[in-house]
Amino acid sequence: SRPVHLVGFLSDKYRVFSGGDDYSSNLWDIPSATKIISYSEHTDYVRCGCASKVNADVFITGSYDHTVKLFDARTKSSVMTIEHGHPVESVLLFPSGGLLVSAGGRYVKVWDVLKGGQLLVSLKNHHKTVTCLCLNSSGQRLLSGSLDRHVKIYSTTSYKVVHSFNYATSILSLALSPEDETIVVGMTNGVLNVKHRKPEEKNENSQKKRQPAYRTYLKGRTYMPKQEDFCVSKPVKHVLRKYDKLLRSFQSSKALDAVLEPPIMLHSPEVTVAVMQELHRRGTLRSALAGRDEKQVDLLLTFVARRVIEPRFTPVLVTVADMITDIYQPVVGQSAVVDKQFLKLQQAIGKEIDYQEELLEVLGMMDTLFATFTKKRDMCVGENKSNGITEIIETNRKY
Repeated sequence: SRPVHLVGFLSDKYRVFSGGDDYSSNLWDIPSATKIISYSEHTDYVRCGCASKVNADVFITGSYDHTVKLFDARTKSSVMTIEHGHPVESVLLFPSGGLLVSAGGRYVKVWDVLKGGQLLVSLKNHHKTVTCLCLNSSGQRLLSGSLDRHVKIYSTTSYKVVHSFNYATSILSLALSPEDETIVVGMTNGVLNVKHRKPEEKNENSQKKRQPAYRTYLKGRTYMPKQEDFCVSKPVKHVLRKYDKLLRSFQSSKALDAVLEPPIMLHSPEVTVAVMQELHRRGTLRSALAGRDEKQVDLLLTFVARRVIEPRFTPVLVTVADMITDIYQPVVGQSAVVDKQFLKLQQAIGKEIDYQEELLEVLGMMDTLFATFTKKRDMCVGENKSNGITEIIETNRKY
């Protein structure tokens, strides 16, 4: 009953859906020229829509009432409603039918239809209202046109802008050719702009460079040098780690920082301890530990408190803990973070001392049991001499 702004075929090619300014979305049968069903769920103008290529009964409409509705011709009402947040100017479905893109206001939003209309990403790369959307043939690029005179091209894997076109006036519509060779843009000044992709120049005169045969690479692999041959070996380039380069250039503090990075500190603590041991051997460990801020001291104490109880690291980390305590003792009480780490270090060492005392007690008990066992065993061994033959008789006892 009002102007119609939207028409489209369903994927079966026998039905047409439409939408207009009377807030309704209608479905029509082409052979009989009759209306199949009418939906009046929108509360404002219906200005855009698209049909699913996977399901012949599903189509989508977008309205100025800020909503996108998904309709199924087999039901009497919409099966899904998505709140875009702004008047919807354009919608499109990915070829798989699982992702829906809506444009309205300055935003382009991507929704997951299979998860009930969950918002995946919201893009805000335009400065004015986005008016149109388009996908390339492979579905790897998403294009959006806006009143800010720009066409943005997004990658559908990262949803980042990979290219942009600038035009003379505001853009109302755009389309791509099936081979992605031509982009057409309609603007508010009545101009239809057509851009063609520049074809790759092929030089017929240039001959393709011949590549060496595979046997060329294998030539000489099986050759055994003779006694009079002079063999030239290819030098092997050794790639040094970052901390090795810093140690070679005598940058002690930076070398320690390099091995305190989380990947090395968590997965290769032996590397961190080895660098500390090397710095202590050089006599530069104290200077490398000094002059650090609160965050760095916290990182150092965390590593020491966690690894000092490991027997292979204890000799080195005890020395490191002593140096840290001596250096930063004057600032104790000024930082709650550092004080907390000192307490954790004290607790870890205290627990380890308690464990050692208990182990010593258990070791003493075991020594006593072993001594008693040996004494009783000696008493149960006797010598029986008869006919010049000495026999050792041992009684089987269980202790």
